[in-house]
Amino acid sequence: MTSRETTGLLPRMGKTPVVDSDGRSLADWLALAAFIPIQWPWLLRSLSGGSKAAKNALLSRLDLPADALPNLGSWKADTGLLTLLVDHILTHKPKLVVEFGAGATSLILAKALEKAGGGKLISFDQHADFVDLTRGWLADHGLDADIRAVPLRPSPDGWPGLWYDHGPLPDGIDMMVIDGPPWTIHPFTRGAASSLFGKVAPGGTVFLDDAARPGERIVARRWKKLYPDFSFRLWKGGTKGTLIGRKKGLTLEGFIDPSH
Repeated sequence: MTSRETTGLLPRMGKTPVVDSDGRSLADWLALAAFIPIQWPWLLRSLSGGSKAAKNALLSRLDLPADALPNLGSWKADTGLLTLLVDHILTHKPKLVVEFGAGATSLILAKALEKAGGGKLISFDQHADFVDLTRGWLADHGLDADIRAVPLRPSPDGWPGLWYDHGPLPDGIDMMVIDGPPWTIHPFTRGAASSLFGKVAPGGTVFLDDAARPGERIVARRWKKLYPDFSFRLWKGGTKGTLIGRKKGLTLEGFIDPSH
């Protein structure tokens, strides 16, 4: 199953492989239990994947058929986020895009890169069968991307939860899209994406999906304190909100340009 099919409200967990871990700690379980009662309003809001008109406009803009995105909403991306990502790619033409959490975003990112004149997409997901089927989904539309199935491991840099065991990644990431791991691992689990902020190119941009949720709001506050070389803002379009972080650029003299 991919996010092309109808899926449930909660993200898939299944037999998620985790390396170097005996499982989630009691503190992780307690944090999850504490956030469940306050998370439901955002989960219910996310059931809407956006209007049919907005989806059709997005697909038409990318020259994709009307049935290319039959199911959006729940834990999948919505048309607001997808349109935001397309706008960014067509405007800034990134050469290297790294994505965490494959699915509908992978299809749209790959097609937008093609329309922008090319670029490499590296995408990670923890479910090998999901990755295989997502590759096939892209191939059905003549698209290709480097989509990798990797296990999860305890998060780096003191963050709770789990993060992708992605191995070495190249420097000069122009665009990073963070749409995983699922919050059901830990409300702050996506905070570990900051372990890769040093690989983001000057002027590069980070997109954190589901940024209106309570857990991601706390992640955003921590990032703002820890990474002054990024400027962050919450984009309130779509159904779930997106945190946009732009790494400050460099002048010709090699100093941080405060205008970026």
